[in-house]
Amino acid sequence: MDQNIINWAVAALGGLFGFVLKSLWDAVKDLQFADRRITDKLASIEVLIVGDYIKKEEFNTISNIIFIKLDKIMDKLEAKADK
Repeated sequence: MDQNIINWAVAALGGLFGFVLKSLWDAVKDLQFADRRITDKLASIEVLIVGDYIKKEEFNTISNIIFIKLDKIMDKLEAKADK
């Protein structure tokens, strides 16, 4: 009878230990899935940020417009100083 009680206690502890290990394994798997999902989101954000840079042609057009305006302002200032 004593050996039977010890066998049941060892089996119960083994089952409890197995349940704890299974719970930890599931938690690790969930964290890995969440990490993979966050990494994918971060990669997509990185692609969006890189795609928003100004193009060289647009920069040249805008800078030419700015320089034309500055030249007009400079001409007006020079004409004002001559008076």
